[in-house]
Amino acid sequence: MGIGLLTLKVIIGFAALFFLILATGKVSINQLSPYHLVFVLVLGDFLGESLYENKIKIFHFLYAAGLWTLLMLAIEYLTQKKKSARSLLEGNPSIIIRDGVLDREMMNKNKLDINEVASLLRLNSVFSVREVQYGILEENGQISVLLKSKYDQTVKEDLNIPESEVDLPISFIIDGEILLDNLQERGFDHEWLLNELKANGYNNEKEVFFADWREGEGIHISPK
Repeated sequence: MGIGLLTLKVIIGFAALFFLILATGKVSINQLSPYHLVFVLVLGDFLGESLYENKIKIFHFLYAAGLWTLLMLAIEYLTQKKKSARSLLEGNPSIIIRDGVLDREMMNKNKLDINEVASLLRLNSVFSVREVQYGILEENGQISVLLKSKYDQTVKEDLNIPESEVDLPISFIIDGEILLDNLQERGFDHEWLLNELKANGYNNEKEVFFADWREGEGIHISPK
């Protein structure tokens, strides 16, 4: 392929993608729905193939990209005009945490495990599920968090409250299994944990979906 043709393809491809992005709306990366993401990936693949494959003409790239964009715009139109289509194609927000308790059924429905939820919470500067009044899984896979009033982010300096040591919560049980290393790290043993469970109305760890522990607040449990 000559340098002139390659340059022409790059310029046309760049202009086409720029136009297509404007036509389909400006959406930040963390707001991409599943079909938005597929749309961007396929467009990039179209451009890559056209640049390095001599058999793919500029017209073919423009046709494929244009048709793909029309399909994308059709989906956008459906999701804006039809509530049923919006629910099918984009999904609906799901409440996966209520009053500090994980909803296992909703997590399974959305194909989420505990570690993924914990990671999403940490991205919201939340380090324990006990802090959350409501946790809502959005269509884009992010979690919106409403904290309990006692964990709101009021600045202590504003209220002249002395600083206290910050303690990181640690998981003791995940999906019915005891994390012995974490338990021993905090100086506890299996018998102590079973006594804590029984004091909270659980016979053993198999009845617990998730449990963590924090200094000064003790154990917090989400049942199965």
